[in-house]
Amino acid sequence: MNRLLALSGFGAKGPACFLLEIEGRRLLLDLGEGPDSAMRPGLAGIGKVDAVLISHLHHDHTGALDLVSKLGRPPVFATGLTRSLMEGSHAAFSCTLPLSGGTEVAGIAIETGPAGHAPGAVWMRIGGPEGLLYTGDYSDEGRLFPATAPLPARALVFDASYGVADVSLAEQMAGLDAAIGDGPCLLPAPPAGRGLEMALHFMDAGRRVMLCPAHRRVAETLIAWESSPDKDVAAALTRLLRCSLPLDPGIASQDRLPDAVIIAGTADAAGGFAAGLATRIAADGVGRIVFTGHLAAETPARILTDEGLAGFARWNVHPRLACVRALLAALRPEIVMAAFLEADAVGRLARTLSGENFVFQPSFEW
Repeated sequence: MNRLLALSGFGAKGPACFLLEIEGRRLLLDLGEGPDSAMRPGLAGIGKVDAVLISHLHHDHTGALDLVSKLGRPPVFATGLTRSLMEGSHAAFSCTLPLSGGTEVAGIAIETGPAGHAPGAVWMRIGGPEGLLYTGDYSDEGRLFPATAPLPARALVFDASYGVADVSLAEQMAGLDAAIGDGPCLLPAPPAGRGLEMALHFMDAGRRVMLCPAHRRVAETLIAWESSPDKDVAAALTRLLRCSLPLDPGIASQDRLPDAVIIAGTADAAGGFAAGLATRIAADGVGRIVFTGHLAAETPARILTDEGLAGFARWNVHPRLACVRALLAALRPEIVMAAFLEADAVGRLARTLSGENFVFQPSFEW
């Protein structure tokens, strides 16, 4: 008997952390913090695990890795690109997962493939066709980070972050084009995520683009990454670095902001170049601010949008309803957990999909 327990990530937009007991082993899938109010998974009573498997580098999947010592100091697995991009952080990675292919962890077969959401992001099939597929955060609409079709398994934990929302990324691009208007516009964004994709979109549309140093570092890492599967991506990023303008540390105090699309971290404008720029624009009205991702509680992103000082225009980095339909039709799992979605929204999604095999509790067995 196999068992999956959501320590966090089920019934709320909470940090990813799932305990999988399979073939006599105990594997932890992600160990995140946030995105709201610095929430952390409750690990009390969990005991030792055999390994921690990380789907991608974002904070809500890795931000609590400092708690590994409470789990018996197991090895922490992530892709080489994830490890490279997080070098120097508190993450204590010790082993590498393939971006695409098979390996063994604690004697359990693990198969992975690109998940599209972020550089180095993977889905994981654990224990073969009779085991579990964990998508992590998944997106097949972007142009920059590849995604491959996940492998079928009896049990599925999938990224349901958008619930029944079904607007395509192409439609959202048109909406964002209108939202930024003319003149200076700040787009706070995660450097290892949609920020670079948005920069390429606006550059190709003929807009002047400025990139913060964190975005430029990620682009440089991706260009240099020896296992990069797509030479066209490297060429596009090389052109982006050549044609975009770097952000000067003193930009927020300049008398006049440049007439450009300014893409800067952090995504919630709580830190990085985006923090000072958002404060300046909100105070002086010298440009626009448009957020494109989750508006986490108690962050400048939520506060500024609630006060009408910033706009919002989603840029898909999770699967919309059509993608979820296709995923479930292709995989045909026996039992399904919709992750990263509030409990009432899980019910709406299940009803929309006629999903009799959805679970409505934080654990299941198969």
